Amino acid sequence: MTKRAALVLSGGKARRFQTQNQSWQDKALAELDGKPLLVHTIENVEGIVDEIIVCVNDEERKAKYAKTLIEHDLDAKIVIDEKIDHVSGPNVAILSGLKAAKADYCLTLPCDMPFLKSEVADFLFAKSDGFEVVVPMWPNGRLETLIMVLQRQTSLEVTDTLCRLRRPRSDDIPRGASKTLLVSPMQQIKSLDPELRSFININSLEDLKRLRTRRIHGPVKDDVELDFGMLSISDLWLLRNGAKMMREDKFLEAEKTFDFCIKNFEVCSFFFWAGVAGENKGEALLAQSQLQPNPEASVELDSEGKEAFLEAANNYRLEAKIYERNLCLLLEERALADKAWCESWAMGKTWHVHRYPPKRA
Repeated sequence: MTKRAALVLSGGKARRFQTQNQSWQDKALAELDGKPLLVHTIENVEGIVDEIIVCVNDEERKAKYAKTLIEHDLDAKIVIDEKIDHVSGPNVAILSGLKAAKADYCLTLPCDMPFLKSEVADFLFAKSDGFEVVVPMWPNGRLETLIMVLQRQTSLEVTDTLCRLRRPRSDDIPRGASKTLLVSPMQQIKSLDPELRSFININSLEDLKRLRTRRIHGPVKDDVELDFGMLSISDLWLLRNGAKMMREDKFLEAEKTFDFCIKNFEVCSFFFWAGVAGENKGEALLAQSQLQPNPEASVELDSEGKEAFLEAANNYRLEAKIYERNLCLLLEERALADKAWCESWAMGKTWHVHRYPPKRA
């Protein structure tokens, strides 16, 4: 029998939930209808999963949440996010939960969506057969990127690789999976939850008082399947090994490893991973350039590094085209942002700070 788990993501900083000049408030413990949001989240899924794992970022939170679970007679395992150099965020929490879980499929949940119907969660699990990632996509092409059903074994490899390569965003998980199902909430989910209250977010204190459902319009009404072919786990291992070489300043070895990965991913048209490998090859070449005592050799390595970034940009462009054809606006934007980021490196504009532009409504 297929085993299911829920991974409750509760390690964020909740910046929008805070009040200026007041002490920090833990959103997961904020009360709604007499119960903390964390309790609502767990109670909504406890009847349809075999295990519940709460992912937190430190020991203090773990202790507070353990006390809350005891007070409300809830059974869940609390894990502290893995510490990974130079990366934090949703992917680290998801990775930590996937490592702690034993289930075949895991549903990721933010702690600030207290109205998720168990029937909706059960439906997402039911849709996961044959897919590595199942995630809701609204008619305007936006994704609910913190509510995903993940096939644990493959998603663990994907998420671990993303974290080692300093990619913290959860929307990279469907980009890196070989088979993803983007589920429209406007079909069967709406029949299970007519007002779509399952997707109400509590982002601010005001949201606790004024619960707002989604009113989103757009051309996408049906589910969308993305199939990138066979994902080679061994190539993901190579990417992680290349990242390890970079941390150890073995830049030549890392460059060769990433170059090998690029060729493998381009052969099977897996443009996302080819882009990721390409930009890391570019970083390895630029690092070699800076360490090269011979000026002519340094210039040549710098030029090769910029060419690698341009190659990566082209792969992200090809990835974006796939999303454009399928009206996946969010993923298209992310791929194009990666393309622009690589192009800025190729042009020597290395003073940029943000890889991704602000989210549009």
